[in-house]
Amino acid sequence: MVIGTGKIKFKLYGIDSLKGKRSIIKSIISRIRNKFNISIAETDFNDSYLWAEIGFAIIGNDSRVVNSMVDKVLNFAEELGLAEIANSQIEIIHL
Repeated sequence: MVIGTGKIKFKLYGIDSLKGKRSIIKSIISRIRNKFNISIAETDFNDSYLWAEIGFAIIGNDSRVVNSMVDKVLNFAEELGLAEIANSQIEIIHL
């Protein structure tokens, strides 16, 4: 079993409330979840309207496929253009 995990830290511009931030983050999360059918959630900076972090996980039996999907998720999040990606981390775990 291979597990691919990732964290994406976003910098948000022009947001002046948590309500506005959550609207953008919910949109990002739902679009990624609908396209890739993966587990994904907001994981950090819950009380900041300038920063956001989402985490996701992908499980499979081939490390190349899992690694490719993690890369596709990162690329898709960037292509959405809803927020600037400040940092991203991935980890591939073999069990």
